[in-house]
Amino acid sequence: MSEDTIGVNVWVTSSTSNVKTPTAIALGNFDGIHLGHRQVIKPIIEFGEEYIPTLVTFTPHPQEFFSGKSRQLLTPLTEKVKRLESLEIEQLVRLPFDRSLASLGPQAFVEDILIKQLNVKYISVGQDFRFGKGREGTAQMLQELAQKFGVFVHITKLKTCVSEESGLRISSSRIRQCLAVGNVRQAQDMLGYPYSLEGMVVKGQQVGRSIGFPTANLQVASEKLLPRRGVYCVRVILATEEVIKGVINIGSRPTVNGQVPTVEVHLLDWSGNLYGTFLRVRLEKFLRSEQKFPSLDALKHQIMQDCILARQILS
Repeated sequence: MSEDTIGVNVWVTSSTSNVKTPTAIALGNFDGIHLGHRQVIKPIIEFGEEYIPTLVTFTPHPQEFFSGKSRQLLTPLTEKVKRLESLEIEQLVRLPFDRSLASLGPQAFVEDILIKQLNVKYISVGQDFRFGKGREGTAQMLQELAQKFGVFVHITKLKTCVSEESGLRISSSRIRQCLAVGNVRQAQDMLGYPYSLEGMVVKGQQVGRSIGFPTANLQVASEKLLPRRGVYCVRVILATEEVIKGVINIGSRPTVNGQVPTVEVHLLDWSGNLYGTFLRVRLEKFLRSEQKFPSLDALKHQIMQDCILARQILS
């Protein structure tokens, strides 16, 4: 998706001169659009008739800018736009995070960016929101600075996990930690939806087909965060919206001396040609870690066991 385009119902731009105003904005990074983010987004939807409900975020992520290291995303741009459409957000402003923006103090950020360029009339942030040079600005400071311009700032309390007695805070970093160990269930609890991988089906080495388990080789966005390597049971959503049970392998296929990580999904009790089609794969449960087998026969036997277990879990 290019900048300054319409994502069906969401206007996406990185240029403040192309922003549709006046705006009611939710301000933050919003990677994952998890349940905590949705609490921040919710108040601005109510202003839809007066102001344009707008998500304002930063690109690249400030951490990526300062560290110089590329950052994998829970929701790359196209996924983020789909999530925002379902939440009735009309506009996504991706402020280019560069040295100029990084050097703006809190007051200058409010006056120059929010008031003058975005014509903001209402702001919603999480209580841990920080902004301005050196992250000097707090949510309370934003409230005070915006008040001078007659702009109300709504501060949302941090949301905690529903299923966690410990009251763990929901955050993108905690979701990343869950995915790193294959805990897709807890990640789902925090996201409010199953973590998914999506992309076009491209031709692979067809090793699976040679041992009786044909797989669809998924071309996932390069910036998409992949969970722990290994095998998961999944539900596959076809272009027709038909949902098929399956198993997915995320890894470099060490048994056949693979070098590059691949995402390969086998659909259970289904046959057909998927090349060139778009698939969305919902991760349901981690089954086992990636491993190297002594032979293709041993690999085939293990895949059979994986499929039996997946059927049990998914039924």
